[in-house]
Amino acid sequence: MSRFDIGRKSWVIVCDGAKALFLRNDGDADLVNLTVVDHQSQPDEATRDLGSDRPGRVYQSQGASRSAMGDTDWHEQAEEDFLKDVAKKIEALVDADEIKAMILVAPPKALGILRAQFASLPAGVIRAEVDKDLVKLTVPEIEQHLAALK
Repeated sequence: MSRFDIGRKSWVIVCDGAKALFLRNDGDADLVNLTVVDHQSQPDEATRDLGSDRPGRVYQSQGASRSAMGDTDWHEQAEEDFLKDVAKKIEALVDADEIKAMILVAPPKALGILRAQFASLPAGVIRAEVDKDLVKLTVPEIEQHLAALK
């Protein structure tokens, strides 16, 4: 990972498929002091709790053969929808000039979903991407992990 600085008033967005922390650096680049500005979360339910339908069946046009269709992963779909909502909120904060620089911290799969949503963001707003799942850590622990990456 290349070196990055978390400047004063830069934002650090830490998220996964069920929780997002919106943190702002109220310190400076040398002494990072992250403050929670906002957070979003949703229940992290298993697929079996979200959908109960059996997979569909496809009947062939000739003969009597049938085959099963793939089952929908409702848990994965809920995570993707949540990340799209997080991306919309980030875009709204950038449009309102609240976020001028940010560092995005998320697991690789979540980063991929978010990248697809950020095509319209101005260049240079995202200063760095960290592909780690730090959302379950406390704010001081997140600060320590980011300091170790600098």
